[in-house]
Amino acid sequence: MGPLLQQRLLAEFGTPGQIFCATSEQLGAVPGLGPKLVQALRAARDEVDVDAQLQLARDHQIDMFLPADDGYPPLLREIPDPPGVLFALGRFLPADRLAVAIVGTRHATHYGCRQAARLATSLAQAGITVVSGMARGIDTAAHQAALAAGGRTIAVLAGGVLKPYPPENAALARQISQQGCLCSEAPPTMPPVGGMFPKRNRLISGMTLGTVVVEAAARSGALITARLAWEQNREVFAVPGPIDSRQSTGPHRLLRDGAKLVATLDDILAELGPLAHTVQHDDGSSIRAPVELALNAIETQVLQAIHVEGSLLDQITASCGLPVPRVLATISVLEARGLVQRVSGNRVLRI
Repeated sequence: MGPLLQQRLLAEFGTPGQIFCATSEQLGAVPGLGPKLVQALRAARDEVDVDAQLQLARDHQIDMFLPADDGYPPLLREIPDPPGVLFALGRFLPADRLAVAIVGTRHATHYGCRQAARLATSLAQAGITVVSGMARGIDTAAHQAALAAGGRTIAVLAGGVLKPYPPENAALARQISQQGCLCSEAPPTMPPVGGMFPKRNRLISGMTLGTVVVEAAARSGALITARLAWEQNREVFAVPGPIDSRQSTGPHRLLRDGAKLVATLDDILAELGPLAHTVQHDDGSSIRAPVELALNAIETQVLQAIHVEGSLLDQITASCGLPVPRVLATISVLEARGLVQRVSGNRVLRI
C-alpha cells in the first residue's frame, strides 16, 4: 500500500484503529482501494486484535505516531513509503535528526564488532544518535557502545516493541528504551517473521542521514539497507576489512559501487550535507550541518556567535571575548569548512 493511499485512509477514518474497524463497504468507498486491499485489511483485522493492541500500547506507555504528528521522525516523512503508524517505546527527540545508522552481519568477527563499537562510540560522543536493528553481531555492538558512551541510540525492530528479537537482547532492549527508543511499524506484541526484516530496513536508512556498513556477506540484509539508503538519497559508508574475509565482501562491493570509505568519525561528518532542519540544543546552541560536531571549543564558540543574517566582526569578538586575531583566524577555518561566508570586510554570514 503506497503512502498516498495511506494518507487517504487516515484522512477518511482518522486513526489506524478506526481503519481496521471500518466495514468492507466503508473501505471500498475510498478512492484507489480495490477489492483485494479491502480483503487484506479485513483479514488483518481478524488476525490482529486491534483494540487489544491499542490498549496494550496505552498500558505500556507506548507512543503511536502518524506521519502528520509532530513527534513522527521528520526524515521518515521524506521516504517514498513511510510507515502509516509508528509505535515507539521510549522517546524520539529533536536531536535524533542528527542520526547515523550502523548495520552489518549477524555473524560478525571480532574485527567487525570492534570497528562497529569504535564508530558508535565516536558518533555518540559527538552527539549523533546511533540507529540500528538490534540484531546479533554488528547491530548489538553498535547499540551497546552508544549506550556505554552515554549517547542516544534507536533500535528499529521487525516485530513489535514488546517482542524484542533476538530474545537474548531483552535486557539491551530495556536499556535502549530508557536511553533512547525502540520503534516498529508492527503492533506491540507481533513476533517478527522473515519478510518483516527486509521491510524494516527502509526505516533504519530512512530515519538517518547516512548508513555505515561494517561487515556483510554477499547476501547480507545490511546490503539491502545500503541500497535503500541510496534510493532514499542518503549517504552510504563502508568500513573496509581483510580482503580474504567473507564478511568483507559486502563493504568492498559497496566501496566499488561508490560508497564512502570510513575509518574515523571525521570521514562520516565530512560527507553529511547541511541539515534540512536546524537542531537546537538545550544550551541554546544550534547545529546546521553535522560537520560542526567536529569543531573544537573555540571554533564552536565563534560559529555560534555568527548569525544567519550576518554579524559584524566587532559583534563576534565581543560575544566570544577573544582577541581579534584569534577570531579572524578561526573565521578563516570556518570559511574553509564551508560553514561561514564573508560578505564584506567586517561582516560574516553563517551558511
